[in-house]
Amino acid sequence: MAVLCKPAIEVPEYVITNEETLELARRLHGDHPQLGLALRLIENTGVRKRHLIQPIEKVLQHPGVDARSATYEEHTKARVPAVVRRALEQAGLEPQQIDVIIYVSCTGFMMPPPTAWLIDTMGFRPETRQVPIAQLGCAAGGAAINRAHDFCTAYPDGNALIIACEFCSLCYQPTDLGVGSLLSNGLFGDGIAAAVVRGDDCATGVRLERNGSYIIPGTEEWISYAVRSTGFHFQLDKRVPGTMEPLAPALQALAEQHQWNAGKMDFYIIHAGGPRILDDLSRFLDVPHEAFRFSRATLTEYGNIASAVVLDALARMFDEGSALEGHRGLMAGFGPGITAEMSLGTWISESESQS
Repeated sequence: MAVLCKPAIEVPEYVITNEETLELARRLHGDHPQLGLALRLIENTGVRKRHLIQPIEKVLQHPGVDARSATYEEHTKARVPAVVRRALEQAGLEPQQIDVIIYVSCTGFMMPPPTAWLIDTMGFRPETRQVPIAQLGCAAGGAAINRAHDFCTAYPDGNALIIACEFCSLCYQPTDLGVGSLLSNGLFGDGIAAAVVRGDDCATGVRLERNGSYIIPGTEEWISYAVRSTGFHFQLDKRVPGTMEPLAPALQALAEQHQWNAGKMDFYIIHAGGPRILDDLSRFLDVPHEAFRFSRATLTEYGNIASAVVLDALARMFDEGSALEGHRGLMAGFGPGITAEMSLGTWISESESQS
């Protein structure tokens, strides 16, 4: 069975704290009629700091879509290879042993996709398959895990590389003054994550066993991009924080298909879209607050890093060392649609898998 190995994570060097974000909002939007509400929402995100690929002074500028696209490509090529190398090392593989690269990002665009450049420059085989995913937003981290699982199910000896590259700061739009946009300006951060799914299960990690997707009907416009001449304009409906009530049954249904109980897992790796998402899911699944500690830590230290959140939360569980052989877990990413990408897995150690 396929095993999801320890992810590698990188956040960029420029940091903005929540206090600095609040002060910036006061300075830039002092006459905004709903500034008080926006400030309260930002304060309640639980985010302590975020990391950016550029100094905040540059982030606040909008040099045009062409310049932003060039910045996206420049930083992708400069930053992604080191994260990929660490992910491969942690999985005990070389580039030549990877059969498919699944690259997810919703904050920039390249064609050919970054997978082509990586294959050409990092020693992957020319036959390596490419699966770039650009339109699933924050759910794409979960989707990448699921597509890697599907691939390794179809090709049991195959190995998949997952890459999530999100530079959310490149989507800042100075003219977007809705409360949802102001909140987003204080919530999202930049980050890169990569992980390997090994088809031979000769690794320590999460043995992937079942996955599924679910879309809440009638919510297509709740999380979206308006694509304009100035680039991507993020649109967030005020009803989004309440989506865990209809999504919790989908998680429960997936677990029941596997004869598991979604409220009785040993570990949870959940997309940290915001604190209410985690609080509500904890309540609807009837699991303790502590169960989502990895996701809360990602939100606190990095903000919402979009598709990379799930992989970062998983890396934190590896670092904590609390997972034991046979522990059962649930992973889920949430994003536009409103979509849930869900998976179930069991913790396995390399020594046990080879015995």
